[in-house]
Amino acid sequence: MTPHAWTLLALFLALLLALVGPLGRYIADVMEGKSPVLRFGGAVERVVYRTCGVRSETEMGWLSYALAVLLFNGLGALAVFGLQRLQQWLPLNPQAMANVSPDSAFNTAVSFVTNTNWQGYSGESTLSYLTQMLGLTVQNFLSAATGIVVVIALIRGFARHTARSIGNAWVDLTRVTLYVLLPLSVLFSLFLVSQGAIQNFEGYKAVTTLEVTKYDNPKVDATGQPVKDDKGNPVTDPASTQTQTLPMGPVASQEAIKMLGTNGGGFFNANSAHPYENPTPLANFVQMLSIFIIPGALCLAFGRMVGDARQGWAVLAAMTLMFVVMAVFAMHFEQQANPLLSHLGVDPAAGNMEGKETRFGIADSGLFATITTLASCGAVNAMHDSFMPLGGLVPLWNMMLGEVVFGGVGSGLYGMLVFAIMAVFVAGLMIGRTPEYLGKKIEAYEMKMVSIAILVTPLLALAGTAAAVRMADGIAGIANPGAHGFTEILYAFTSSANNNGSAFAGLSANTPFYNVATAIAMWFGRFGVIVPVLALAGSLAAKKRLAPTGGTMPTHGPLFIVLLIGTVLLVGALNYVPALALGPVVEHLMLFAAH
Repeated sequence: MTPHAWTLLALFLALLLALVGPLGRYIADVMEGKSPVLRFGGAVERVVYRTCGVRSETEMGWLSYALAVLLFNGLGALAVFGLQRLQQWLPLNPQAMANVSPDSAFNTAVSFVTNTNWQGYSGESTLSYLTQMLGLTVQNFLSAATGIVVVIALIRGFARHTARSIGNAWVDLTRVTLYVLLPLSVLFSLFLVSQGAIQNFEGYKAVTTLEVTKYDNPKVDATGQPVKDDKGNPVTDPASTQTQTLPMGPVASQEAIKMLGTNGGGFFNANSAHPYENPTPLANFVQMLSIFIIPGALCLAFGRMVGDARQGWAVLAAMTLMFVVMAVFAMHFEQQANPLLSHLGVDPAAGNMEGKETRFGIADSGLFATITTLASCGAVNAMHDSFMPLGGLVPLWNMMLGEVVFGGVGSGLYGMLVFAIMAVFVAGLMIGRTPEYLGKKIEAYEMKMVSIAILVTPLLALAGTAAAVRMADGIAGIANPGAHGFTEILYAFTSSANNNGSAFAGLSANTPFYNVATAIAMWFGRFGVIVPVLALAGSLAAKKRLAPTGGTMPTHGPLFIVLLIGTVLLVGALNYVPALALGPVVEHLMLFAAH
């Protein structure tokens, strides 16, 4: 790693740790009803509750809470699907975008409701301004709010004892959106505009470029799939142009919540590599901070709400240590040039600049890739498909850990707390004691819910990959044959099942097969975890709190942090190592063997 890379990582960590403390206290106060801002927003809340027929004073058991979350997100999916299917006849469509096909609209609706934000299309050439705003941007808020309220419900399960309720889902959703996500997004949007991100409703602009652009245009068949020669290579036709269409639109407002809500996706196909979304190195750095700031703050809000700040710092320490290791790996591997280019005079110390923006460079791109895949965000400022084999393995491995290292807003912490319960269970077996976490006994029911929550995503990712490589519709989308093509499919289903949304970009995924298959993985990857987590919250809330004894294992010290990290890594390794051996590991060995 270069001095710039080390400085960048150190500055990022310093600013992140300085910001998460105040925000964590604020979130805890808001969700416990103690923050002064509730007095100012009370009138707005009352209007919302009265309009929606919500009894804000009535709390819910875990099942009612889960049904409310499912209903809320199910209606959201229908709304986003309808907007896409009707956008041709709706306002704010200056480019007269056609209605989106049923399978693509279905995939996008599920994607944005589940906080995945996987997109198999170019946003600027597919979706109207209304669909981008009312559909995608609104769901960026609501899906983020869903993740946060679920972890708040789980925290209440630890904090309460002999209780039959875990909160009111409608009140929690309203407060998270109104007092946390909305004000942060407004401030971040203004910052992005100051850096050069666009925010308008103008029509697209056609401009003449200074030079003629020559390129190879891939040939596609009648179904839109790439045409390949007898050796399996894509067939292209030479083309040129001196005209460029510059898309416009309300970009900054969507970009802000896309990052803060760890949503991912993008107004443009190039995502955060596009200068209208991510204009400057400063904007890029602040975007990276914005991805981690709420997940990190939630860890400290957890410690505050359970009455022991050390618990939150222990979880945050485990996340931070794993993040630093993965960031160092990613930046290190990308700092190495492709050995097959050495005969062209490429300096090995120059690193791998393929697929990266020159205004960001290797270190900033490697760090961004690590952050976005650890945080379930999926926004990209470089093409992961162009990373070195082991550099590309890092973001893939990050997702395979279950998106619990910071992870999505809310989902990362509830995933990590699930692993914490498993860690104390394993420790209890080792020393022959009934496991306890935060004064609550961990018994058979809790471990069943933990097992479901941990196993559902690898099952979806690996089963989806296996089905795709066995079916003609699955392998038809591969642009790069061999180990890299397998990695593209594995990445797609891992990203979908773990609700990340980033892609290797070499897979033609906007087909009926992939749109339906990845949508299934996204939906069950999200709610197949949320439901058992809420069941766990209900069970824990009903338990008595036990006083610590001399034999109680401390869950705030270095030993527990190491145990927690080991549990996360062990589960990730056992589930995915065989699949990784068939993809990026084989590709790395083939690349250097050829050299």
